[in-house]
Amino acid sequence: MHPIYFLENPYIPAHVAYTFLLAAILIVLAFLATRGLQVYPGRLQNFMEVIIGGFDALLNEVMGPKGRKYFPLIATLGLFIFLSNLMGAFPGFKSPTSDINTTLALALVVFLSTHVVGVKKHGFKYLKQFMGPVIWLAPLMFVIEIVSHLSRPISLSFRLFGNIKGGDLVLIILLILVPMLVPLPIMALKLFVYLVQTLVFVLLAMMYIAGAEEEAH
Repeated sequence: MHPIYFLENPYIPAHVAYTFLLAAILIVLAFLATRGLQVYPGRLQNFMEVIIGGFDALLNEVMGPKGRKYFPLIATLGLFIFLSNLMGAFPGFKSPTSDINTTLALALVVFLSTHVVGVKKHGFKYLKQFMGPVIWLAPLMFVIEIVSHLSRPISLSFRLFGNIKGGDLVLIILLILVPMLVPLPIMALKLFVYLVQTLVFVLLAMMYIAGAEEEAH
């Protein structure tokens, strides 16, 4: 049974419509949280500071102080992915991340950012990371590394898509077959999955970028 979405229309795919809606929500939240910054923050400012502080702590733990310059990318990815996941928990709404096109676009952003950072940091020496430690194995290692790097956006996109799409389908089936109170434990589990999948995505993004910054050995 195909679910009915509030923003569904024949001209704009549902995942695109909800992506624009989520972008608008994030812009409004950012505006409301920063329009009157105070030393003693209100509820919204305090809530946003906790979230931003969490991303900052995660960046420092994984990448060190040098990771601060990637904070806008990582925090934006994290907020967008988690809220996208969460959107599908409400009847009539669709998770943008339950569509492979959205998750592939996010994965390609990480993939391109990784190699832009590598080239910017090392120049043409960045290619040494694809050659391996032994010169006579360089042709074989180059092919292996290329395949490994190309598989990254595929694994990132399908992991996120599969978990969110599968969870949304389970929730829809349960809501159809059983009373409203029965799916509550499933909802709690889904919230945990939403958080875990967000953390997995941003952690892998940070690791890929940090790896591109390292010197080849």
